[in-house]
Amino acid sequence: MIEIERKFLVTSNAYKKAAFSQKRIIQGYLSSNPERTVRVRIKENKAYLTVKGPSDATGMSRFEWEKEITVEEAENLLLLCEKGVIDKTRFEVKTGSHIYEVDEFYGENEGLEMAEIELQSETEIFEKPDWLGEEVTNDKRYYNSYLSKNPFKNW
Repeated sequence: MIEIERKFLVTSNAYKKAAFSQKRIIQGYLSSNPERTVRVRIKENKAYLTVKGPSDATGMSRFEWEKEITVEEAENLLLLCEKGVIDKTRFEVKTGSHIYEVDEFYGENEGLEMAEIELQSETEIFEKPDWLGEEVTNDKRYYNSYLSKNPFKNW
């Protein structure tokens, strides 16, 4: 139940041609407290409730628990969420033995494109595609819970 991931900015939209999947995601936060983030997400025709704990010192690892719920339940929970919904398309791109999840944001976060990769350990080696830019793993401004309150367009 520990998530280990690294985040990167994206330097071009070349990832779109390499993507094997793309899905629209709408998500909101019942709690955006960094000690216990509670997220509601609708991803195409599925929905999830996710609880995340605080990040460790590296920003790479944290507790994560996720449960699938009905879309109707998620729609009702979204009505209770804090102000600031995240709207994005997620592209999945296989590179080497890993899958990058690249998010293209809309609305208040239009213009932001960010890639995440989940790892088995913080020291795991992984291939970096040409379109991968600056690492922002430990920069809390790039957490979706932060973006919901402090949109990219206001930076």
